[in-house]
Amino acid sequence: MDRFVYLTFDGLSRGAVYAAFALALVLIWRAARIVNFAQGAMAVAAVYVAYSVTGATGSYWLGFLAAIAFGLLLGVAVEKTVMRFVDHSSPLNGVVVALGLVLIVQGVLGIVYGNEYRPVATPFRRDAFEVGGIALLSRYDVFVFAAVGTVVVALTLLFTRTAVGLRMRAAAFAPDVSRLLGVPVGGMLTLGWALAAAVGSLAGMLVVPTELGLHPTAMDVVFVSAFTAAVVGGLDSPIGAVTGGLVVGLLLSYVSGYLGATVAPMAVLLLLVVVLLGRPGGLFSSSKARLA
Repeated sequence: MDRFVYLTFDGLSRGAVYAAFALALVLIWRAARIVNFAQGAMAVAAVYVAYSVTGATGSYWLGFLAAIAFGLLLGVAVEKTVMRFVDHSSPLNGVVVALGLVLIVQGVLGIVYGNEYRPVATPFRRDAFEVGGIALLSRYDVFVFAAVGTVVVALTLLFTRTAVGLRMRAAAFAPDVSRLLGVPVGGMLTLGWALAAAVGSLAGMLVVPTELGLHPTAMDVVFVSAFTAAVVGGLDSPIGAVTGGLVVGLLLSYVSGYLGATVAPMAVLLLLVVVLLGRPGGLFSSSKARLA
């Protein structure tokens, strides 16, 4: 029982990070109807910026803010200089361009920083609190939950309570009609990419310290888990992304704890296949929205 409780809290902590990364994928999909396979590489680039700023200033929080700001700017740059010129007549065009962008970003990072793993500090200790002799959450886990929860609430309010959120959704689903109604479609797409890159940068800052360390390919495996989370919940559903992230986190934790870490990636891929075969639109997304 103690083991199960520990694995549950560990899975929820990991799942919160996957949820944040899945939210970034959902944002891009809602804004541009593209699955951004370069999201992981862009997040790693932002973490490297944080690593440099923290090393130069000695302040984790300055590095943290620098990563988010760089993510915003990188999202704008990618949309304006690359993705805006992609022919969207076929969904594969965007996928191929994004995969090419992954190779470019990882190559540049390898040239600038090298290919060795670099340790990344955390702002809070990772020693877990114990209740009745059972290890539960650490201070860093609480920070992760607070950061992801803040992002979820902010994005929910943006899309449900503001005119900007409505314009972003309209620009994605009906760009021609939106232009006739005076919606700046190009600006809404750019905003979507910027927000997604910022959220992805946040996820990178949260997850990289808990893995092997900072490396140009540090987010590749995380991307697979986050993509699975987004598909499980539905690419049109922020709430689905959060739920899918928690499900994937718990699945990885239970499988790693009871069957071994080597089996965990296969469990994630199996979950992805099952969802795609049984409900390809995701648990929280209607088929009508996915076909728009």
